[in-house]
Amino acid sequence: MTRTISRLAKELGVNIETIRFYERKGLIQQPPKPTTGYRHYPSETVNRIHFIKRAQELGFTLDEIVHLLSLEDSPCNEIQALANNKLEKVQAKILDLRRLENALEALLSQCHENDDKSHCPIIDSLQPPLSP
Repeated sequence: MTRTISRLAKELGVNIETIRFYERKGLIQQPPKPTTGYRHYPSETVNRIHFIKRAQELGFTLDEIVHLLSLEDSPCNEIQALANNKLEKVQAKILDLRRLENALEALLSQCHENDDKSHCPIIDSLQPPLSP
């Protein structure tokens, strides 16, 4: 089954401009335009866009996805190295988010214990230190 760009977009739940953007980025190939009528996208394009969307859900950037697609027929260890790198970045973000969570919990705790309602410990913590 072949699809026009509008049918493809509707089927995949994406905007037509998303498909055009993927074509410009080299993520999918634009089919040749017939002398009359519309371009028709093959099932391989549907599969490719599903791959792209799934990789995005996993946190891969479009540049990383381009690289992943270029490794499609490569040995698994090359792809594994890319996934390992992504995992390290995700783990670092998780650590940063945990630090942020702890800092916010501490500030909120200070607010709950604050008897002086004329100032807020959260605002105080964001102010630069006073110069001597």
